[in-house]
Amino acid sequence: MLQSRALVLALILLLGTTLPEVQSKSIFERDRRDWLVIPDAIAIYIYEAVNKISPKAAQFLADAAQAQPIVVTRTFLIRETTKISILAEQLVEKIKNLWKTKVLGY
Repeated sequence: MLQSRALVLALILLLGTTLPEVQSKSIFERDRRDWLVIPDAIAIYIYEAVNKISPKAAQFLADAAQAQPIVVTRTFLIRETTKISILAEQLVEKIKNLWKTKVLGY
């Protein structure tokens, strides 16, 4: 069971953007999903570090991550972060358009 969870988490990281890739982009080049990868990447790194020291403690962390309050909180944070990311993208687009029309005169 623990190995399948670790495999799923590793797959998510492989299919998503890794933490160094997120840090190397400027704020204007970020994708919405880049913002959401950071907490998951941090959780994976913590899980892997704990798993090397104590597999029992890692199992406890994996079980705690599946607890209802944690899942509800994580879902709420993802939903709100997505809203903020969309608003930030819209703001950047408005600033770009304002810059092009008012300052550069396009």
